[in-house]
Amino acid sequence: MQDKAYKVLARQLNISNNKAKELIDRGVVYVGDKKVKIARALISIKTKFRVEEIQKSNIIFEDENLIAVNKTPFKTSEELEKEFNAKLIHRLDKETSGVLLLAKNDAFLQKAVQAFKKQEVKKIYSAWVEGIIAEEVVINVPILVLKGKKAFAKVDKKRGKEALTIVKPDILHGKKTKVEVEIKSGRTHQIRVHLASIGHPIVGDELYGSVTQSKRILLHAKKIELLGYSLEAPEPKEIAKYK
Repeated sequence: MQDKAYKVLARQLNISNNKAKELIDRGVVYVGDKKVKIARALISIKTKFRVEEIQKSNIIFEDENLIAVNKTPFKTSEELEKEFNAKLIHRLDKETSGVLLLAKNDAFLQKAVQAFKKQEVKKIYSAWVEGIIAEEVVINVPILVLKGKKAFAKVDKKRGKEALTIVKPDILHGKKTKVEVEIKSGRTHQIRVHLASIGHPIVGDELYGSVTQSKRILLHAKKIELLGYSLEAPEPKEIAKYK
């Protein structure tokens, strides 16, 4: 006998259907080592689920102007905005970890937003990618963000907006490469799209072509410098060392 995955999970954990669906959509529900991706998929009512714990996001730095948070995976930026009662200066994708900045007052928020618009911010990321990158790569290709229920972007030289990404190899592990990435702009999914466009999607990023299963997209916002601040988040173990 079968039922929808979120309903089976709800009964198993004694939680509401909405909460069960939210856990599946967040990407933390597994059957064995396989992630459950579709909440409404039919599944045996005897299925045993495993739910990954969502780690707490901690404050790295705080003063009268901003809060810098080490965002953990599977938390949205908007959720952390509510949790820390401050305004988002920028955003990170749900599965991306690392430095997330929130403003504590409107004056600093406006200054920070302008710094981002003028590209006066230095942003460094760490990522594991498919394949071997042996030397620095500069990707200067416009990106077009497509409208829909879920964020999606693609390289589009005619209709896209300017985007510049600098990729430097760090560590080789089999047929995977750990890279340091600096972005000069901040387009939606910029790093993910640009790396996929050169045949090296980020490990776990199935949306943009990764063929390797991973608990999450292996992308970490390592460091941000703006308005005299320099803020850094230590790499989690899955980023520091591949398996």
